[in-house]
Amino acid sequence: MVKKVFYLQNDGHLSKDPPKQLDRYAKECWRKVVPFLESTNKVQRIDSTLVELYCTQYEIYRKSYEDVQKNGIQTKAYKSLQDNMGEIVGKDFIGYKKNPAIGTMKDAVTLMTNIGSELGLSPKSRAELFKIVKSTNKKSATDSMKEFFGK
Repeated sequence: MVKKVFYLQNDGHLSKDPPKQLDRYAKECWRKVVPFLESTNKVQRIDSTLVELYCTQYEIYRKSYEDVQKNGIQTKAYKSLQDNMGEIVGKDFIGYKKNPAIGTMKDAVTLMTNIGSELGLSPKSRAELFKIVKSTNKKSATDSMKEFFGK
């Protein structure tokens, strides 16, 4: 039996089952997103890497959020005070330090927004995709060329 090339497997559709290498949250995301994407008829199997990237960013976002819930948005920062023998004799409060998970969350959200836009996962990107489809359905290429050249 000859195996089909990747983009033709599964009749060109995304797999309903998430890739095995994905972790829990990414798999949950895959199971939610893929049925929607398939219903739009705007994605193909070749887009599975993009969907996987979206889902892995969701995993990173969720794990970062859990860290923020556990450790807080910020923590108190102290500087150790030492005596002339190098022994720590006290601590001075120097302010607050942002939890690094906040930056990780921000990066994941930015990437999810960008990838989601490519996939049509926001109201704005869906509207833009609809406009493109609608405008391409109105005129033939010949009519568009005639209009462009003023004939």
